[in-house]
Amino acid sequence: MPMPAPAPAPRKKRLARAGLVAAVAGYLAFVLLFEPPLLPFSGPSASSSSSSLPIPHPRRRELEAAAAAFASPTSPARPAKPAFPAGAPAPAAGAARRLPIFSSLLLLPRPNATATPFDAAAADAFAAARPHLAHLRAAPAPTSSASTAPPPACPASVAVQREQLPYDGVRVVELPCGLAVGSHVTAVARPRPARPESDPKIAQRKDGEAAVMVSQFMVELVGAKAVDGEAPPRILHFNPRIRGDYSRRPVIEMNSCYRMQWGHSQRCEGFASRPAEDTVDGQLKCEKWIRDDDNKTQESKMKWWVKRLIGRPKDVHISWPYPFTEGKLFVMTLTAGLEGYHVNVDGRHVASFPYRTGYSLEDATALSLNGDIDIESVYASSLPNSHPSFAPERYLEMSEQWRAPPLPTEPVELFIGILSAASHFAERMAVRKSWMMYTRKSSNIVARFFVALNGKKEVNAELKKEAEFFCDIVIVPFIDSYDLVVLKTVAIAEYGVRVVPAKYVMKCDDDTFVRIDSVLDQVKKVQKDKSVYVGSINYFHRPLRSGKWAVTYEEWPEEVYPNYANGPGYVISSDIARYIVSEFDNQTLRLFKMEDVSMGMWVEKFNNTWRPVEIRHDVRFYQSGCYDGYFTAHYQSPQHMICLWRKLQSGSAQCCNVR
Repeated sequence: MPMPAPAPAPRKKRLARAGLVAAVAGYLAFVLLFEPPLLPFSGPSASSSSSSLPIPHPRRRELEAAAAAFASPTSPARPAKPAFPAGAPAPAAGAARRLPIFSSLLLLPRPNATATPFDAAAADAFAAARPHLAHLRAAPAPTSSASTAPPPACPASVAVQREQLPYDGVRVVELPCGLAVGSHVTAVARPRPARPESDPKIAQRKDGEAAVMVSQFMVELVGAKAVDGEAPPRILHFNPRIRGDYSRRPVIEMNSCYRMQWGHSQRCEGFASRPAEDTVDGQLKCEKWIRDDDNKTQESKMKWWVKRLIGRPKDVHISWPYPFTEGKLFVMTLTAGLEGYHVNVDGRHVASFPYRTGYSLEDATALSLNGDIDIESVYASSLPNSHPSFAPERYLEMSEQWRAPPLPTEPVELFIGILSAASHFAERMAVRKSWMMYTRKSSNIVARFFVALNGKKEVNAELKKEAEFFCDIVIVPFIDSYDLVVLKTVAIAEYGVRVVPAKYVMKCDDDTFVRIDSVLDQVKKVQKDKSVYVGSINYFHRPLRSGKWAVTYEEWPEEVYPNYANGPGYVISSDIARYIVSEFDNQTLRLFKMEDVSMGMWVEKFNNTWRPVEIRHDVRFYQSGCYDGYFTAHYQSPQHMICLWRKLQSGSAQCCNVR
């Protein structure tokens, strides 16, 4: 029986080729639909040499999977294009306000071989934030910014005995509702005998010299700590040094500390202040006491009688000894007056310290006693009867005029990311009412606050209400810590690349006043096709290996830092921001606890591996405060912000009074 003829070979080949073509076409369609590049925008400052920058999309699937757990209409996962595509109609006002208030920043674990101590701390902060973040996303929209829970009662007085305080270290007495005008805080205590000083900065002596003996203590009014890792504000620092300091004579130093930045100290060294000028509520800032080098403390009786007989006014010189003695009990009363604090010891006035701009009496929520002192008791009276400690409505003005306008539909010239802490309601409101007003007049400049979560749910709830009303806050999903500020900087770069594509990205703090026009003028001095890094540049700074700001060799093995701009205010071009986001996505971005040093490190690597960066140094990006002619002024309290804005509106770039 003859066998059936086989199918022609060419037909099989045609079918195979058709199947292969269909498979390739299907794969290409899948890639085009589901794997678009994340950074389609090439900023105006990018040139042909920067167009080859890596487009950070290898992590897209992992990021979307991780973000899916917190899916929300107000939190898109990593926008792949500007918020409003060019040519598309702008959304309604209500829709514009639903743009992301939560940052899509995610930190995936690195391989053990490349992990650092920073990675472990960051992972813990992200993990601790997850329940807070889930609670915020699930919470219904608020109807009012005011809290419905009744405020806790405020005691009229507080009394603490010796047994209730530790013997040594920092001893703290809570003042739950702060102070008010007329409040008194009395401490009964005894200075300890002098001890040999071990601090090398104080105890420096030549061979054969006796050890430096020291007896000193600190009485401080302190406020609430805003960020983990940041010391609480010292509203009043009262520091008697019985054996003296560098002057070798007894002294009392008074000061305040705002954002870990000390103000100008007031030293009382035994000379009376000038009555015509240096008074607080009519009291001298410094009273006179007997000094061993003063031979004019008393007048002879004969001279006194002669002056009296001829009718000359009698000069009254009352000299007392230094108010504190080692081993001798004293009673010190601190009183809040109209103009400042007054200190009396054993019934006589010793010193007065004027209130400094940036603080209110209610901010003093604790009395701290530290140093060479044994405490018998502390008693506070005439305390306020209302609770001001957590009341954002005292600071926030829920008015339409302070709301951020909708995001522009086109890329912008400048995006400003402002670092802030969750509880800094007053600071953010002051920025909105001052230099941030400039961004409302220009569609080419956008500013946003970047805020990490607080450990207290009630603070986070108020933060969300504020964010949803003003539409100018981006919440970064980790618990705030001073050592993790660098992650907020990464979030700023990401927002300035993916959400609001900008030609330049600026980073500043919420206590920094910015003259935006002056900053842009400086940036525009660089050629348009160049990468740029603008600020007050630190050259060849060495890391500290001891003390509060110590950096271990494990954290930073090099002997010097890269050249970096001071953190309160600096600007980078968009290609550098894109590079930072790319490196972060690929888990190759080196993260360091000092964010300004980190930026210098990233710019240096970009300069060495991609293209040259023009670094523009200008001291008018001030780090240590405000100086006339500033571009940025740092450590400005909310009151200073408003004052600087009013002066700027009148054409003056002068500073306001120093704290």
